Amino acid sequence: MISAAQLRAARALLGIDQRRLAEMAGVSLPTIQRMETSQGDVRGMVGTLTRIVEALDAAGVELIGNERPSEGRGRGVRLKAPA
Repeated sequence: MISAAQLRAARALLGIDQRRLAEMAGVSLPTIQRMETSQGDVRGMVGTLTRIVEALDAAGVELIGNERPSEGRGRGVRLKAPA
């Protein structure tokens, strides 16, 4: 799963806006807006989520799941678990 915070952070790392991510993933702008304003994990059609994750991956962003190691190299961001 991808969280809304991860989605916003991924865009920030790439320096792109919501419209550009929508174009890259082949989804609508309202879809990206809805996903980024959701609480916790993003919900949506599996195909839509897959296209977004693949677009971010192709652009150079690795999404790291909770309790998962990073498979790539380079800089990254990870949120700490709440205290």
